[in-house]
Parts: sequence; structure tokens; C-alpha cells
Amino acid sequence: MFDKLAVLNEKFNELERKMADPEIAVDPDEIRKLSKAHADLLPIITAYCQYRQMESDQQVAKEMLQENPSSDEVELLEEELQTLAAQMEAVEAELKVMLLPKDPNDEKNVLVEIRAGTGGEEAALFAANLFRMYNRFAEKLNWRVELMSSNPTELGGFKEVVFMVEGKGAYSQLKYESGVHRVQRIPETETGGRIHTSAATVVVMAEAEEIELELDPNDLRIDVYRSSGHGGQSVNTTDSAVRITHAPTGMVVTCQDEKSQLKNKEKALKILRARLLDQMHQEQQAELMTTRRSIVKSGDRSERIRTYNFPQNRLTDHRIDLTLYRLDSIMAGELEELISKLTISEQTEKLQAVDEGGVA
Repeated sequence: MFDKLAVLNEKFNELERKMADPEIAVDPDEIRKLSKAHADLLPIITAYCQYRQMESDQQVAKEMLQENPSSDEVELLEEELQTLAAQMEAVEAELKVMLLPKDPNDEKNVLVEIRAGTGGEEAALFAANLFRMYNRFAEKLNWRVELMSSNPTELGGFKEVVFMVEGKGAYSQLKYESGVHRVQRIPETETGGRIHTSAATVVVMAEAEEIELELDPNDLRIDVYRSSGHGGQSVNTTDSAVRITHAPTGMVVTCQDEKSQLKNKEKALKILRARLLDQMHQEQQAELMTTRRSIVKSGDRSERIRTYNFPQNRLTDHRIDLTLYRLDSIMAGELEELISKLTISEQTEKLQAVDEGGVA
């Protein structure tokens, strides 16, 4: 690990030399690239320098112990060595996490799809609850949420809702949400007071940029038709709805929320591109998943990942055996603790894989 850190430290110094070069300073694109690389390395190098300084302090304290100090000085030096050892252990653990391979999608915007599962209208209402929960979480982080497509029900639920979340690190925070979310509660339509169980499925995909996944126009069949359902004056009277079929995969995307056919087409292409990129990623991970399944980043979306029990104000995440008795605040968008524990669990598993000589 420390050999790698020494190499990164040299790379960091080289970046600083380049950024100070007057000839490079006049090139905005190059400076932007160097600044990003510098910012990515800064936390690692800062921790590495702290470790090296503590190592130096440790050596000085050991040398002083060999110079026949008084009993009081011995006590102080031994106490200092114990403190330094604990601090160095903590920084070393921190450095190990920092050096883990990063998900290349972590800084990207995300496309989130929520679909009502088993449970009829109650499942659709729960899908709407999840949509609001993610909206409130995004608001806390000053992220932008854009509705891409929706299929609302008469009671205010969603059979399906697709939305984009734009913000730094959106994927790193929301990627753990993919899977089946189960809810246990008394539905508003239930007169007997019985607890019902229903479910909704959440899929989180990193936004795919055109340069990452180029769509061949010859592979696309684009149909336009008149919008249906809720809408304004022109939504139901013009051919503004768009349906795009991707011939090689048979994947179909429809979008009709906008009055403009062009805007609906742009949104549908964004959704299609993200779905195709996600499918490619899942296929690439399939071989790895058969040998070592991640308890956090499992690609099997048929699994129940979480249960929301409203009568007991309880949320349980089954992947990490975590139970929290504050479901009300979580539904209000307070997902920070939950996401933090999922992140730590993922990092722990990766560290164990590295220690065992596996693939992180």
C-alpha cells in the first residue's frame, strides 16, 4: 500500500508543478483536467503526509527513550507512543478505504425508475411515497429533480414514475436503492384495520452521455401519438407523445408528460440511453457476481432489499441486517444514516476481498 502511496505522492507533486507552469496556465481545458486530478488526489496525499509525520514523531520518541530519560519523561514518551500508534492505525485504515477502486459512475447524475409491484392501488400509493422521499432527500442536498415520465393513478399513486436527479455524487448516494421495497401498513382504503403488504421496485441508473453510448438512428423506431391521461389543454389534442423502440434489444420507452413532441423525444432518448448503459453494466458484472456477490451492490433486482413497517415506525434493510425505528423521518427524506451504513458495508466487503487476494 505504501509503495502505491509514494507513487501517488510523486504524481501529486508533478501535478502541482504543471499547474504552476505559465505555459499550461493559459490553457483552460488542460488546467481544468489537472485541477480535477489534483482535487481527487488531495485527500489521499493529505492523509499520507499526516501518516508520515506521525511516523517521524514516533521515531523521535523512540530515540528519546534510548537516551536515559527520567521516569517522568519515560511515562510521557510511552504515552505519546501509544497515542501515535492509535492515530497511525486509524489513518492507515482510512488510507486503505481511499485506495479502493472507485465506481466510475459515482459522480454522475442518475435516472430513477419506480414501479408499483404487488398490491394494486396500495403499491401505486407506496411508489408515490418513495418518489416523494427521494425528492426530499435531493432537496436537502440541493440537487435538481426533473420528472421524465409518469403513469399516475386516480388516487394519487404511480403505476410508474421516472425522474432524473442532477447533483454531484448523486449516483454514489442513490445506487444502493435498486431493488424491491416492501411496505407493511393499513391502507387508506382498508375499513377493517388489517395490515396489508405490497411492494414497489426501484431501479437507479447512472446517466449515460452520448459519448459513452452512441445510438444508431437506424436502430430506432420512433412513433408519435396523442397523449392520454391527465394533462393540459394541448396535451391530449396533439401528437406530442413519443414512443421509441430500440430494435436490437426490443427495449421500448414512452414519454408523454411534455406538451412538446421534441422535449418528449429528448427525454425518451435519455431514458433509453441510461437503460442500455445499465444493461451493459449488468452483463459485464454477471461473471463477477457468480463468484462473489456483493451484499450491497447486488444486481439482482428481484430481491427484497428493504421493508417499511408503518405501524411499528420501523425500517429494515435486509442486505446489512439494519433496523431503524424512525421510519417517519426516513420517509421525510432523512436517508443519510442509512446510506452511510450501506457505504461502510460495501467498503468493508471490498477491503476483505483485497485482504483475501480477491477482486475489489
